[in-house]
Amino acid sequence: MTDDVKINRGLKGIYFERSGVSLIDGAKGELLYRGYTIHDLAEHSTFEEVCYLLIHGELPTADELAAFDAELKAARHLPSQVHDIIFACKDGHPMDVLRTAVSALAALEDDSQTTGEEAFLRNGIRLTAQVPMIIAAHEAIRNGRDPVAPDPNLSHAANWLWMLKGEKPSEDAARLADVDLILHAEHGANASAFAARVTVGTEANLHGAIVTALSTLAGPAHGGAAEDVMKMVKEIGSPENAAAYVKAKRSNREAVTGFGHRVYRAEDPRARHMREGVRKLGEEMGAPEWYEILQGVVEAMKPYARHGLNVNVDFYSGVIYQLHGIPMDLYVPIFAIGRMPGWIVQCLEQQRSNILIRPLTLYNGPDVRPYVPVGQRG
Repeated sequence: MTDDVKINRGLKGIYFERSGVSLIDGAKGELLYRGYTIHDLAEHSTFEEVCYLLIHGELPTADELAAFDAELKAARHLPSQVHDIIFACKDGHPMDVLRTAVSALAALEDDSQTTGEEAFLRNGIRLTAQVPMIIAAHEAIRNGRDPVAPDPNLSHAANWLWMLKGEKPSEDAARLADVDLILHAEHGANASAFAARVTVGTEANLHGAIVTALSTLAGPAHGGAAEDVMKMVKEIGSPENAAAYVKAKRSNREAVTGFGHRVYRAEDPRARHMREGVRKLGEEMGAPEWYEILQGVVEAMKPYARHGLNVNVDFYSGVIYQLHGIPMDLYVPIFAIGRMPGWIVQCLEQQRSNILIRPLTLYNGPDVRPYVPVGQRG
């Protein structure tokens, strides 16, 4: 009987729900948020506007965007107890600290346990503002500094860099950070979004779902690519070594980090918007060689594009963070900052037609057998 059951390991190719949020065409290398191409959004929009689009379904009017931006800025506050918790676990990995702090917020904020749609929206906006604050506060505290207070005059992306570094970013650097967040904002039923939906399926609150998403993102098979790319760049060392590095990797049948994607067979459509930004930021920061190393790897990998090994978005992200002097263990938490609206809208969609997500596993263990008391087992 079990021979007739088809197993789709990892649920690959399985549609478990309908969604009106993002369309991913892996063969063509296309990504849409609510019907808008990622190219238009990356070139013309802001992270705040994309947040509104994802959560509410339409691009905002000027008044709607101003009101939404004001809500985000008003939510830039952490209970003092969260700083105490961060201090208590300051030597932990930033993803563990972030997850712990978000879990603590569920216990510290009165509205967190409410599970209606309006509560999800309120809590989602608040968490979107708080996640970058937690990450920046941890970076300050673990280095013996006081956390930097948010600046209400700065955008979400610029304020994140300000809180992290204690200095105002240039206009170009702030814009590149904004684009980075836009490109990571939503990506369908990826592992962390699916995990969050499983949590909402149990009728849990939004904080619980975000904790689940953070735990899932922390796994290196999901969120670790940007960090691995930077390790690769440092190992290569200079542009002239790129071709030999790729040749050695391919000869040993080893993957080249930053190439290939679970979904995309063509180039990841998000990658092009980071490429030019890395070049400009490298020149601004006096380190153009990082970009040159990346392009050397891209050139060496061209023969493998026909096998679906094309550059992905994380190929460039890690170098951006490196140019800002951001420690590698913060790369995945930065991913979480961008992905917040995607997680929130996935949770909202799940809640609107909620059902407990309960797939099956096909049993392949022993047949029924007699129980033997412990004293008679030889």
